[in-house]
Amino acid sequence: MNEDMAFGINRKELDIWKHKVANGEIAFITHYWVHPKYPHIKTVTKVGCADIDKLIVWGNKEGLAPEWIDRHPRYPHFDLIGERQRNILYKYHQYEQIERFNI
Repeated sequence: MNEDMAFGINRKELDIWKHKVANGEIAFITHYWVHPKYPHIKTVTKVGCADIDKLIVWGNKEGLAPEWIDRHPRYPHFDLIGERQRNILYKYHQYEQIERFNI
């Protein structure tokens, strides 16, 4: 069994995120998250882009190291949690996600 679990999003939202990522856009999706390593963290935001170079440039601008990229074969992304998650969501006007997940 996988140690982590995602919930709180529907298939349509996930499909939209996947489509944007696959098309080389910087895309955001937040969901509830449970992981034993981070018991105090309740959400994670995935910031993805299939264009790895574009994702690296974006990450550098936000203080994220390239080695932090989850190099999923189709949907590479950064996982944002905690204060960094909140700050980046505000910076990119992701207010619906902030409100919805009480970040």
